[in-house]
Amino acid sequence: MLKLGDYHTLRIRKRLEFGLYLDGGDEGNILLPNRYVTPDMKIGDEIEVFIYLDQDERIIATTEHPIAKVGEFAYLECAWTNEYGAFLKWGLMKDLFCPFREQKQRMEIGKTYYVYIMEDEKSHRLMATAKVERYQKTTGRERALDFAEVLLRYLYEHDGFCDLGDKSPSEDITARFGVSKKAYKQAVGDLYKRRLITLSPDGIHLAE
Repeated sequence: MLKLGDYHTLRIRKRLEFGLYLDGGDEGNILLPNRYVTPDMKIGDEIEVFIYLDQDERIIATTEHPIAKVGEFAYLECAWTNEYGAFLKWGLMKDLFCPFREQKQRMEIGKTYYVYIMEDEKSHRLMATAKVERYQKTTGRERALDFAEVLLRYLYEHDGFCDLGDKSPSEDITARFGVSKKAYKQAVGDLYKRRLITLSPDGIHLAE
């Protein structure tokens, strides 16, 4: 059975004018649009694809790799908003929806937020929630280790620098990352012990 928001290895069944049909088992044929098809793909080959829903809510395949898949945490930028919620950039053509009910504060275009990727139980649509606590592991130490990886990714994506340090107000940390100051300091401590970052009065830097 195909799991939305995850990677699958599927066999190419048929070539069409607008792409390839992949064998989706019980789900039938899954389209891989032409924009992802390469000359070396042949009928009978097995390829790894990411499965999600397109703009018309149809199951579709892509060879692109999103920043995170279902069941993972990520730090995503808000691309646009409408009367229903916010849409976050996650590395695919279709932005990831985060409804108002799943936001801790109204998301703003250009700002980034710590979210959990999930499948809505009722609609089966992929979505994000900023209310990550209910999906995090039970101990504070485990949560800090989870967030440490998110913070490290943030540094890679922001020229190796974050201006929030031990002295930063807790509300600034929560607004940007959605975690407590304690969790933030634990994550910083973990990365520092692993010699992945350096500390300075202006914030934290990726180690050279």
